[in-house]
Amino acid sequence: MSLILRRCLGVLAALVLLAGVAFAQSEDLDYGAWDEVATRAEQVLGDNDATDSALEGLRQSVVDWRERFLSGQGINAPRIDTLQAQIDALGPVPAEGETEPEDIATRRENLNAQLAELQAPGLRAQEAYTRADGIIRQIDTMIRTRQTDALLTLGPTPLNPQLWPAALEEVLSAGSSLFDEIRRDLASEVKLAEARESLPLILLLLALAGLLVIRGPRVMRGFGERLRASTRRGTGVWRFFVSLGGILVPLAGVMLLVAAVQTSDLPGTQGSELLQMLPAWTFLLLYIRWLAEQSFNRDPEVATVPLADRQRTEAWLYASVLAVLFVLRDVGETLGELYNFTTATMAVLDFPVLLLCALMLFRLGHILTLLREPQAEGEETPPPSLRQQVARLLGRAAMLLALAGPVMAAIGYNAVGDAMVYPAIQTLALLALVLVLQRFVNDVYTLVSGKRAEDSDSLVPVLAGFALMLLALPGLALIWGVRTADLLEIWTRFREGFVLGDTRISPTSFLTMVAVFGVGFLATRLLQGGLRSSVLPRTRLDLGGQNAVVSGLGYVGIFIAAVIAITAAGIDLSSLAIVAGALSVGIGFGLQNIVSNFVSGIILLIERPISQGDWIEVGGNMGIVKDISVRSTRIETFDRTDVIVPNSDFVSGTVTNYTRGNVVGRVFATVGVAYGTDTRKVEQILRRIAREHDMVLMNPEPSVVLARFGPDGLEFEIRAIIRDVGEKLNVLSDFNHMIAQRFTEEGIEIPFAQRDIWLRNPETLYDRARATPPAPATQDPEPAAAAATAPQGAGRDPSAGISETHFVGPEDGGDGR
Repeated sequence: MSLILRRCLGVLAALVLLAGVAFAQSEDLDYGAWDEVATRAEQVLGDNDATDSALEGLRQSVVDWRERFLSGQGINAPRIDTLQAQIDALGPVPAEGETEPEDIATRRENLNAQLAELQAPGLRAQEAYTRADGIIRQIDTMIRTRQTDALLTLGPTPLNPQLWPAALEEVLSAGSSLFDEIRRDLASEVKLAEARESLPLILLLLALAGLLVIRGPRVMRGFGERLRASTRRGTGVWRFFVSLGGILVPLAGVMLLVAAVQTSDLPGTQGSELLQMLPAWTFLLLYIRWLAEQSFNRDPEVATVPLADRQRTEAWLYASVLAVLFVLRDVGETLGELYNFTTATMAVLDFPVLLLCALMLFRLGHILTLLREPQAEGEETPPPSLRQQVARLLGRAAMLLALAGPVMAAIGYNAVGDAMVYPAIQTLALLALVLVLQRFVNDVYTLVSGKRAEDSDSLVPVLAGFALMLLALPGLALIWGVRTADLLEIWTRFREGFVLGDTRISPTSFLTMVAVFGVGFLATRLLQGGLRSSVLPRTRLDLGGQNAVVSGLGYVGIFIAAVIAITAAGIDLSSLAIVAGALSVGIGFGLQNIVSNFVSGIILLIERPISQGDWIEVGGNMGIVKDISVRSTRIETFDRTDVIVPNSDFVSGTVTNYTRGNVVGRVFATVGVAYGTDTRKVEQILRRIAREHDMVLMNPEPSVVLARFGPDGLEFEIRAIIRDVGEKLNVLSDFNHMIAQRFTEEGIEIPFAQRDIWLRNPETLYDRARATPPAPATQDPEPAAAAATAPQGAGRDPSAGISETHFVGPEDGGDGR
């Protein structure tokens, strides 16, 4: 783990160095010195006897030169552009056999000579850049080949018992050497005298170290509990900082302890080197335990990995054991470097630690495969989320590596075994750190906004989590063996950009383009808002015209902002002509409907046959226009549903606009009266009803017509112009209420449908009726007699809608109809 930290620090330092080189002003290039460096590098590559560290140092020197050459390629660029523009202004070069005026030819020759002279430094820098880039690629290939050979080298197996005595002897010899050195230092009167002189300072440092190491964690936990009890918002943020104090406070105590021992000057050379590693080992131990505490905390709101209580405790225990094992492994590597242990001894010492780490990794991977999202009791188990699927995949991969790593190390491929187990553990630790930091970002968002990140629709927490994953990618690459130089090479290629036509697009150019477009887009939106709220409402334009102006301004503004941004980035728009021509073919065949709708949308915005708020009918859909965009128009029907209509339907189809220009419209109200009613009286009543309504206009005056002689009655129509056609249904309802009231007062009958029923075989029903004995009379016969003598149709229920039917049987002289 400490190796990864050192690599990360190396990456940061190299990035700072590259940034300084990138932003430094171009200086004169000493190509003589460069030739010496390049020749020496090519000779080293040919001999193939330099160490990896020497190759890395040589590579860094060549990288510095390559950065200078990259900057040198832009020398005299403004002057070159000016000269090229001057040459183009002179016109095309005469074809073979043609001539041009002598002064133009002389001027063209002079300008071409100046252009060649100015282009020479850039071309030389480009040639040197190519040579440097080739050397760097050769060095990288050689180092990767060596790493592969070292990884696949078969070494001694740690299971060979013959190696154990020698390994034990080397370890005892190292311990004896360290013990003898400490004993000699303690027996030295000079060092004891120096220690006595510094005794007050040493005691003070020891006291502070003991206080921070022993009492510090307890004090930080108590402070965190009091802080949580006294604050309502930001609990997660304060809890995170307090948890960091649980790492920093004991680490500070260990550093004071090391300072106290070094102040005494008692430890010798070997002891001092081990003491210098003690803070790193302490940090490694505290960091892994902190990650375990944050990931598998007993409090579900703190834990970043949702597990059951038993599994959470088990995972925390395995992570704590891994922390101790990682420290032991680093101690073994430090002792091996300090006392020059043999390869066999290192394999024997590392195998037990590797085996225990693989066991812990296997158990953690198994727990990850059982990961479940928390759910309420009684709820159905939801399908696995993406997070669960990734966790299970990682768990299975960890279990596989935990099984294969010790097997490979037992065979003798110790490097392969280490490369399987330890990077897998470091990967889990890195992902755990990402989850902890993501939870911290969510807590900060909750503190600032007052809303929980899980319940908020904001993209801030999601983008923050995505950014954390991107930042974790370099660390993940370092864990799995990628060299720091490889990451720096990727960064260099990214800064160099890519070539588009004759233009090189760099990240700086891209950021410039994004910034310029963002400013233009923001200015367009501000101008649209000002017109919509301040300027256009004071003009005579209707709402549809105002929306058309605002929309058109938005499209034009965005187009202009895009053109200015591309130009500011240094992209030659003329180089995109071929691409635009190819795209036009695709547009003609595959995007013709989209282009048709786009053009139709522009026509709608310019001609404005419909406007926002109009009541229209198109394609069988009727409703109010709510929004007109470039591709489609949104209509809200009277059922409160949205209908998206392509703009081409408005241009090529038939559209009925009920409120175009004004909202005045005509209504028709139809009513029928019974035959025999005074038609002039009905006409006067209906005309009076229409005139009395406040929505009806008197110019033109409403009219009442006897429209037709219907099958059930006389049909009249009220035709009136109303002020707002949107109130058509309300006006018709009012007309009907008034008609029902006035007709009742005047005794005018509204007819209903009447039908006669004819029976095809009435004798069957007649015979059945005669066969049935009559029921005893239980009521007064007079009403029945009165009903029998009443005229046809009298006394019937008008609501029945069917007239009374008289049955005439054969015995009565009828024909059965």
